[in-house]
Amino acid sequence: MVLKRVVGLMMGCLGMSCLRIADQPTRPAPSECDSPSSSDMIESGDLKEIKSSSSSSSGRIKLSDGRYLAYKERGVPRNESNYRVIIVHGFASNKEMNFMATQKLMGELGIYLLQFDRAGYGDSDPNPKRSLKSEASDIQELADQLQLGSKFYLVGVSIGSYPTWSCIKNIPERLAGVALVVPFVNYRWPSLPHGLIQDDYRKKLSQFAVWVCRHTPGLLHWWLTQKMFPSSSVLDRNPKIFSNKDLEVLKNTPGYQLLCKSKLKEEPIFDSLRKDVIVAFEKWDFDPLNLTHPFGQQSQCRLHIWQGYEDKVVPVELQRYVWKRLPWIKYHEVPDGGHLLVYDSDVCEAMLRSLLLGEDHPLYKPKFDSN
Repeated sequence: MVLKRVVGLMMGCLGMSCLRIADQPTRPAPSECDSPSSSDMIESGDLKEIKSSSSSSSGRIKLSDGRYLAYKERGVPRNESNYRVIIVHGFASNKEMNFMATQKLMGELGIYLLQFDRAGYGDSDPNPKRSLKSEASDIQELADQLQLGSKFYLVGVSIGSYPTWSCIKNIPERLAGVALVVPFVNYRWPSLPHGLIQDDYRKKLSQFAVWVCRHTPGLLHWWLTQKMFPSSSVLDRNPKIFSNKDLEVLKNTPGYQLLCKSKLKEEPIFDSLRKDVIVAFEKWDFDPLNLTHPFGQQSQCRLHIWQGYEDKVVPVELQRYVWKRLPWIKYHEVPDGGHLLVYDSDVCEAMLRSLLLGEDHPLYKPKFDSN
């Protein structure tokens, strides 16, 4: 069924909700469907702080357009940190995604980690005017209100790479370094060679996904929320979507499903997710493959791409082409890695050490690189 394939693309190829996120294995994780109660919120001007009994803390900021953006802080306290890193989650994920950076590593390097709900996700308000620029603006306002300083590090995961590309284009002066982790590739980037993508079935599926989201939202909404058929069964450990390493992660990672049907029934939430797909896959106002070095040739700031060699969601050939087209990118390839690289603590440690310290693990050097 074509619609089933489209759902598979949207949910699987965009790094979506079939993935159960590890929280604390010894106790059930809270459902995303449950918003913080008023008794758990502390008002402080335009900043709302959510009380937390764990080592992390959560809160919400009020943006200039009146929307609220929710966040979660991890690692060392902000005012004691050496490095301030913002994580940009993928489609239908949220600030609770378990980026597998250990507390030991964050303490050793002095890392302050900021995870936030993009517009319309988790506890953040939807943005009916979502665009490439609005995503970058949200990140900049978040950094400013939390006083991260003149520069910060950015890690974009899967479809979270499109807000990250927007930051590279629109606010490069604010970035101390960037890592794109299994970033999706928009098949409408003009510079992608026809010969590279003409036989890639994902190209047609992405085009059809946008068409469905734009022209038949009612049908898509019904499919995702109905109970007669298992709409997500196409993703359940499907070897056509997930690599062997991904399947191992799905099997062994406890937790909960991030996107629940009761949330999808809410029209603002559904519309927000639908527009996320449209903005990501429709024509952009710039071509990333035509960017010059955004930080300057003499800058120590680098842009990194981390790709799993076995990734079935975003083909390794596409990422290699991006790297060849933009030689100022530092490209890393995980030999047995799939699309779920952020659930490997060793890979996450290597990502952070490379991004923050310039330490590159030889295991993740591209196989064909003879230098």
